[in-house]
Amino acid sequence: MKSAILPTFRFPQGTCIAQAQPHMGVPVTLSSPGRAVMTDLTHVRAATIAPDMGLDEARQTMIHQGVRLLFVVSEIPWMDGLITSTDLEGERPMQVINQRGVRYEDLTVADVMSPLGQLDAIDLDDLAHATVGKVVATLKHVGRRHMLVVQKGENGQGPRVRGVFSQTQIERQLGKPIDVIETAGNFAEIRVSLAA
Repeated sequence: MKSAILPTFRFPQGTCIAQAQPHMGVPVTLSSPGRAVMTDLTHVRAATIAPDMGLDEARQTMIHQGVRLLFVVSEIPWMDGLITSTDLEGERPMQVINQRGVRYEDLTVADVMSPLGQLDAIDLDDLAHATVGKVVATLKHVGRRHMLVVQKGENGQGPRVRGVFSQTQIERQLGKPIDVIETAGNFAEIRVSLAA
């Protein structure tokens, strides 16, 4: 018995590739469950970059991935830190250029990223009864546009980054802006900023 075939055709000019669109999320209010605005990394692939990549490559990766945050990973699955669009466009590159006497083109992701040990995080279990309003208040408190969500390790394994909160995603789902100003995360960053 011979199987029927599917019809075929030749591609017309102007054919493009379908691109995954960022998950818009459901509309929320400040009293909605906080988890409703979390990007769950078990459902969405994390956008990553190696620490030795240049800043222009990091910017292009963000543009192509449609994100403003990249997980810095030198060896999968371990995370070294984060780099955000604010890190690329803010004071950090200029501080490193002035301190080292190098050109912008010589800077790498490792030069301006936020190392893992300097990042604030929320425990996934603490989100069980948290609202979007509480998540927004936490972002404001730490002065960051992004916040990682960590799941405790099981069966002798260490913790893992399970998700991320993004000011942009929360604003999109709320339908209004929230005022989160990214500030220096600790006194060491403030001291470095003042010394530059």
